[in-house]
Amino acid sequence: MLAANDPGATDWLPGVAVVADRLPDAGGLGGVDAVLASGSDALIVAWDMPFVTVDVLRVIVDRARRASADVVVPQSESPFGFEPFCAFYSARAGAPLSRFLAAGGRAPSDFLARLTRVERIPQAELPGDARRLFLSVNTPEDLATARAAAERGT
Repeated sequence: MLAANDPGATDWLPGVAVVADRLPDAGGLGGVDAVLASGSDALIVAWDMPFVTVDVLRVIVDRARRASADVVVPQSESPFGFEPFCAFYSARAGAPLSRFLAAGGRAPSDFLARLTRVERIPQAELPGDARRLFLSVNTPEDLATARAAAERGT
């Protein structure tokens, strides 16, 4: 499932269901909310993280299965200290997230602070360098950094 508000998103990954945010201007959590509205658990990976690996996703899913957590997030050096958009969200988090967004909440750290069953994966338990794994490409400069890292294999 792809969470996107772009009208052309159905052409990006043919055959993949596309859902739009249910609340306008809800930020990244709006996409998570749209996916969780399906009533299923979700493994979320932001479109702008080109170096997330299958091994990292396995670690997240394995931890989610063992911990029975509502949310499982890897820790990182991001401003949040974790990666809310490379994470597992249980379907149980859907209703609390909808209420949080409806009340005007937007910051992932504020949302996770409201939940009691959040599992954080320390960087040391992740396969690879968290700075590379969670590099987010949002600007032309970020893209140049990502291309250089891909060429170096670092």
